[in-house]
Amino acid sequence: MDCDRIRSDFRDTRSLTEALVEPLSDADATIQSMEDASPAKWHLAHTTWFWETFLLRDHAPGYQLFNEAYPFLFNSYYEAEGERISRFSRGMLSRPTLDEILEWRAAVNAAMEPLLDDPEHTDMIALGISHEQQHIELLLTDIKHALFRNPMGAAMFEGSAEPAMSAGGGEAGWHSHPGGIALVGSEQGGFSFDNEGPRHRVLLEPFAIARRLVSNREWAAFIADGGYDNAALWLSDGWAWVKDNGIAAPLYWRGAEAFTHQGWQDRDPDAPVTHISYFEADAFATWAGARLPTEFEWEAIARGQEGQAPAHDASSGNQLDRAEAPMPHGGEALFGDCWQFTRSAYLPYPRFQPAAGAVGEYNGKFMSGQFVLKGASCATVRGHSRASYRNFFYPHQRWQFTGLRLAKDI
Repeated sequence: MDCDRIRSDFRDTRSLTEALVEPLSDADATIQSMEDASPAKWHLAHTTWFWETFLLRDHAPGYQLFNEAYPFLFNSYYEAEGERISRFSRGMLSRPTLDEILEWRAAVNAAMEPLLDDPEHTDMIALGISHEQQHIELLLTDIKHALFRNPMGAAMFEGSAEPAMSAGGGEAGWHSHPGGIALVGSEQGGFSFDNEGPRHRVLLEPFAIARRLVSNREWAAFIADGGYDNAALWLSDGWAWVKDNGIAAPLYWRGAEAFTHQGWQDRDPDAPVTHISYFEADAFATWAGARLPTEFEWEAIARGQEGQAPAHDASSGNQLDRAEAPMPHGGEALFGDCWQFTRSAYLPYPRFQPAAGAVGEYNGKFMSGQFVLKGASCATVRGHSRASYRNFFYPHQRWQFTGLRLAKDI
């Protein structure tokens, strides 16, 4: 990636993060609704800490930290970077204020400008851009959960979006794959996270994958048929989770409505179902007489459909809830509507080695007890994902835009 592209992507990403918090008050940006989520203000600060720590502190001669207390407040999980505030205490940070965080961001942005023209730092800056893009999605999903917890049904954005995503309105059926040896993982020539490689071969048995995502209408049928009351459909851990937490529908469902960034809206029956856990996705697949795809099956289908053209429209901006999502060439919403669960455990690929130093903590140390999701969601920055991308969450988590696409053996 050349310096002109790096400079443009850096500025665009930093600007997008700040544009998305413009509707928020200082109070909105400070609240933390659960331990899985972080305050919007913390996302603004943590991404700035990343640039200050891994680029400016280490590579900008004479650079002085903006505030000596900020590394303790805004380090996330990097053990090599020392002590930090506990995760669920992030919502207690009434100070620094939102304005002070934005002032810090502006100072770091200015200090970064000379490094953007130095090819020596291109790889680390590309990582920082992708890191901030991940936090843009987290900022959106975290504030959605926080506003949902408000009995007033507070909206982040005014107005209501016309339904545009359609999981159930397109052609039903299956994409078939003959199986064989598939080459998976990140390719040379572009940025990828370390967990996307090394590129390697896998054996696929013949399979088919659904042409479209599971819709709200289909999920309502699952509920009406007693899906949440039939233990035979559920993994043991999933059934315990359902009973312990009183789960009876996807997160954000209320009657015929769903909570969105625009507040409570009529639920579109043909939109993809979202905000479900791995446990729910697996139970639905069992109920439907199918299964979840493996990450390698999903990737093999996605690669075949991408061809030589890019699978994303990078100029379309960030999308929310029901906004129109770009379609991959030759496929149906593989990217851009919701992250799609696979049945693959999040584990290292053959010959995987984490990067040296603190940035090596980015992905590898989380390869335990989580499942891989593929694609991209309506809240993912456009151009951020790719066929080899490996998102990952614990099986009970569902505050992200998570959905499913069925698969079956043939």
